[in-house]
Amino acid sequence: MSAEIHPPPPIPSRGPALPASPTPISERALAPDLARGLMLLLIALAHVPWFLWTSDVGSTLLHPADGSLVDRIAQAVTIVAVDGRAWTLFGFLFAYGIGQLSARRIAVGSSGHDVGRLLRRRHWWLLAFGLVHAALLWQGDILATYGLLGLLLVPLFLHRTDRTLMVWIGVLLGIAALGNVLVAALSQLVPAPAGAMGMQQQAIAEPTYLTSVVLRLVLWAPSPFSSLFGLVMPAAFLLGILAARHRVLEEPGRHLPLLRWTATLGLAFGWGAGTVQALIHLGVLVVPNPSAFVSLHLYTGIFAGLGYAALFGLLAHRVTVRGGTPPLPVRAFVALGRRSLSGYLAQFLVFGPVLAAWGLGLGAYLSSWSAVLIGVGVWSATVVVAYRMDVAEMRGPAEVLLRRLTYRRT
Repeated sequence: MSAEIHPPPPIPSRGPALPASPTPISERALAPDLARGLMLLLIALAHVPWFLWTSDVGSTLLHPADGSLVDRIAQAVTIVAVDGRAWTLFGFLFAYGIGQLSARRIAVGSSGHDVGRLLRRRHWWLLAFGLVHAALLWQGDILATYGLLGLLLVPLFLHRTDRTLMVWIGVLLGIAALGNVLVAALSQLVPAPAGAMGMQQQAIAEPTYLTSVVLRLVLWAPSPFSSLFGLVMPAAFLLGILAARHRVLEEPGRHLPLLRWTATLGLAFGWGAGTVQALIHLGVLVVPNPSAFVSLHLYTGIFAGLGYAALFGLLAHRVTVRGGTPPLPVRAFVALGRRSLSGYLAQFLVFGPVLAAWGLGLGAYLSSWSAVLIGVGVWSATVVVAYRMDVAEMRGPAEVLLRRLTYRRT
């Protein structure tokens, strides 16, 4: 994220642990929270199509194979701008937060050993959150994935030099690109066995809640490891660590050329690749085995995810330069970003009980365009609630619980 090569932050000798308190709101940077708040819209739009459990699945994830003109437009927009883009942005911002927390703790006198122990406990609890979330509501939980990434990558890379991080980012992305190209090519000769997407749909279409719990856990169990072995998420994680080290989102004014180039090239490449996948899904572009290109489409999500992060950073810079109180929508998005864990979980407290067959089952009556409206509506409701909580100076319940569990021995 920077042309200069810097050594890792110094690790002070171990000293007494200092009392931990949340960063005062007045001291929080605008861009990271704004990015998290807007990211949750992408999360909602990425997941709500999965709850259309009576539709015939097309070639791209769980998007329906057919639909009206408005449905096809909704599918195309989601494939281009959302699918595979939200989770890499989430991973980048998650690692960015780790970098912020580490720098903040070391700045107030904590040792590198204490910070590592604190992060390790936090990531174990994220794994536990993910397990409970998967069992109760959503087999596609991503909290456990990021908890596992933190447990494995923080000890290896948090205090490595910029050069080391950049080399590993390049290696991971290069191997992932080569692997995805080979898989796509081989799949044209030997089609991959079907069934994975069918099982995902079956878990949502299961009318008995206890049976759905079992199905969700079976589907969720390998997902943290598969995300790790896919190499894209580890690369996004290391990019987040590197960006946090240089305060790219906290001080966007110092990194405007980088942010502009990242936003332009990242979105151009990510949306361009997404357009190809959308044309395949819609049947405009005919290939022998359409589903074989989904992994390549997901791989390009890291470029769009970084483009979104840079775009949100530029937006935050523009708001900051104008001075004064940010506009109400920006304040509301930032409020949700400060409660991103609660906002993420709240989405599935609606999606599961309302749309899945084991709940009210309303997903059976939706199509792609109406599902998009549901996703936007749920996200908008979390924005309103988060803003009211911000005005009342209330923190998110999930954030409070995770913090208490993480800092209970501090």
